[in-house]
Amino acid sequence: QLQLVESGGGLVQLGGSLRLSCTTASGETLSSYAINWFRQAPGKEREGVSCISARGTLIKYEDSMAGRAIMSRDNAKRTVYLQMNNLKLEDTAVYYCAADRNLHTSDLWPYWGQGTQVTVSS
Repeated sequence: QLQLVESGGGLVQLGGSLRLSCTTASGETLSSYAINWFRQAPGKEREGVSCISARGTLIKYEDSMAGRAIMSRDNAKRTVYLQMNNLKLEDTAVYYCAADRNLHTSDLWPYWGQGTQVTVSS
């Protein structure tokens, strides 16, 4: 069972930056999995943020983060990153990484982390 762990969340000021990380707790490699970052703000539905193919050759950003985020992966380190810049108040949410064998844009991903809180303050 693939176990994911997110880190890097925290409190940041408006316009600031954070880098989120997603790695495995079980020691399993991530190189065979596409990874998707989702987020869920209080009272709102979960939404996709960005996703990356297993080899890192295809990356997609949702409109909410386009131009402000860079997603990357280091398969040797079993880690996927989400660099978020120019953060806005509406970016406040719990951020989750999810994994699947294939890259797709639905929210039906079989493996999920517990989430990391990102709070943007004014």
